Formats: sequence, structure tokens, C-alpha cells
Amino acid sequence: MNRTLLFLSIIGTFLFTSCSEKVDLIGNFQETAVVYGLLDQADTLHYIKITRAFIGPGNAVEIAQIDDSSYFDQVDATVTEVLNGVVTRSWQLRDTLVDNKDTIGSFYAPFQKVYYFKTLATSATEAQQISPNPSLTSLHKDAIYRLNISINGGQFEVSGETALVKGLTSTATSQNYMFKFANNPAEYISTGVTASNTGSSFVLNAKLDVEFNEYIGMNKTSKSFNWNIGEINVTPNSSKTFTALGQTFYTLMKSNVTNDPSITRRTFKGIRITFAGGSEELYNYMVVNAPSSSLAQTKPSYTNLSVTNNKKVVGIFSSRQTFSIYKPFFTSAQQAYIRAIDKKSTKELCTGQITGLLLFCSDHPGDNVIGQEEAFACP
Repeated sequence: MNRTLLFLSIIGTFLFTSCSEKVDLIGNFQETAVVYGLLDQADTLHYIKITRAFIGPGNAVEIAQIDDSSYFDQVDATVTEVLNGVVTRSWQLRDTLVDNKDTIGSFYAPFQKVYYFKTLATSATEAQQISPNPSLTSLHKDAIYRLNISINGGQFEVSGETALVKGLTSTATSQNYMFKFANNPAEYISTGVTASNTGSSFVLNAKLDVEFNEYIGMNKTSKSFNWNIGEINVTPNSSKTFTALGQTFYTLMKSNVTNDPSITRRTFKGIRITFAGGSEELYNYMVVNAPSSSLAQTKPSYTNLSVTNNKKVVGIFSSRQTFSIYKPFFTSAQQAYIRAIDKKSTKELCTGQITGLLLFCSDHPGDNVIGQEEAFACP
């Protein structure tokens, strides 16, 4: 064969057998379950989210807006309670729609399907469903809880188990505990909020829900805002103190009042302290899923769930303990020594440079003693 014929032969072979430029983005998709559930012994209603990773032709952003793309056709799930090696209770999960998903994001919102079970019966029918021990109205702090999920009629199963976080306590339960945010006018101080025992927690969050009232004449509206005062990694059975800054308290009060000129007065109502302690598995999950600081953006994966039939699963089934203490501004005239914030802090709220023009006054019995009323007491 001469060189010309050889060249033409090579070109012809290349033209008819060259690789296609079309790229198959879908490929061999492996079915993946996405499961997220946190049990809390303080709750009697428990939610578990069970969805699927999706893939398909077309625009992925548009597909993410279609809720059916993220749901399995059939989900059968149970949570079983095991105490000292003996099964004591079992719950069949039911599905429901909730409307609390943030609409800012790529996925469908605000409605989403979740699965739930109750440990408190509100009717005779529910009492039968919570058998064999419907009288036990909360999760047992010493039990192990096992999750089993059967997907699409048994095509594959997902399972996991968790103990409960327990033992979280705080010195703020004392009647004499109160917040001190100001010492003298515009002299702001801080108050320590201590978890005296972190229990079996490996990560701890503390927040304050601050409550106050707004009046238009005799009509009262209750208002509140959330103040996150910190989250920190902890070791079990240790103590940790979070700091609530006085100036931040008054600044947040100012930014959360209603902008309504018809309001005639405001009064302080109370503060709820809430600690949330997370398990070691939850801590590990949070660490792995934190934003990467590596230029390569390579990250390991973590889950305490297992899956059958060579499928995949991501997510976590774990626990946390929520411990809450409510400190009212006052309880009664007979207990005037009990107050959520002390007298100097109350005075600063009513007359100070940050909130002094917001019509706050004190209705605390200790500030309204007949003949000895404080200047900042409500008329």
C-alpha cells in the first residue's frame, strides 16, 4: 500500500471510529438515601427526615424545585426502644407535611415531607398505636433506640442506633439566679450562664429567649427574640460557662421592639435559658460537614447509618438533650426578691441611653412598693 492510500485509510478509520463528544452526565446512578434524625428525651413528638438523592436529565436547579424528585415511592420505618437488651416499645413512623422550610435555597419549600412518631398519646387510638406501654410518655434516658427503614418495598434497608444524651444540668435553676446587665447608668456588665454538668454531651449550645410585652392602651401583645450566646465543643461531665453581654442585651432589645407609634408602654416579661447538648456522633457529623479550609476542598464523609444491597446512605441518626430554665421577671408580690434581671438592669432598660426612649417601665412588685415607688416604675 503506498503512503497516500495508507494515510487515507488511517483518516477514514479515525473518522468512523473516533470517540463521541457527547458526555453522559447521568452515568450509572447509585440509589442514595438521605436520613437525618435527632432524638431528644425532652420531646414527645420526634421527626425524622427521609429523602433520596436525585439525578436526571435537564437542569438540576429546576429538578430540585420538584419535591417528588427527592422522595422515595414507599418508605416503611420503625424506631425500637431497647432497655437492658430487652425490646420495650416500638413505633411505626408516619409521614406528614410541615411548612417550616426556609424558602431561600435551591430546594422545594416551604412544605416538606417528614416522618414522625409520638411517645405521648392524645387519644385512645394513639394509645393503642403506642403499645405495649403507652403510659411511658417520654423516651427512656438509659435506652438504646434503633431505626430501621425499608425502601420501596424492601429494595434496600437503612438502619442505625443511638443512645440518648443525658445528665445536662445548670446552676441557673437556683431561685436566686438573675441576670445583671448594668451596674450604673451606661456601665454595662456581663452575666455568666453555666452548664454545671455537660452530662454525656460532646458539643454544647446555649441560647436565651428574651420576652417582653407591648401595650396599646390596655391591649397587650407578647414579643420575644432569640439570643444565641455560644456553641462550644465540650468533654462529658465537665462544666462550661457562656457569657451574656449587657450592652448586647440592650442593643437587641432596641432592635426587636415594634416600630409602632401607637404603643403606649412596654414591660419586661422574662428570659428562658436553653442548653442543647449533642452526642459524640452528632459532633463528628458537624465537624466533617463544616466548611472546608483546604484549597483542594476534599473532605471525608461521616455517617453512623448502614445500608444494604450496595446502595448508599448519607446523614445521621443521633440524639441531643435540651435543658430549659425559665426566669420570670416576677412571680408574685410575696416573692419580690425573685426577678429575671436585677433592679439596676431594670432601671437601665427603662431610662438608659440605648433603650430609655422606648417606653419601658417596671411592673415588678419590688419596684412598686406603695410610697417607695421607683421613678422607672409603671404608673
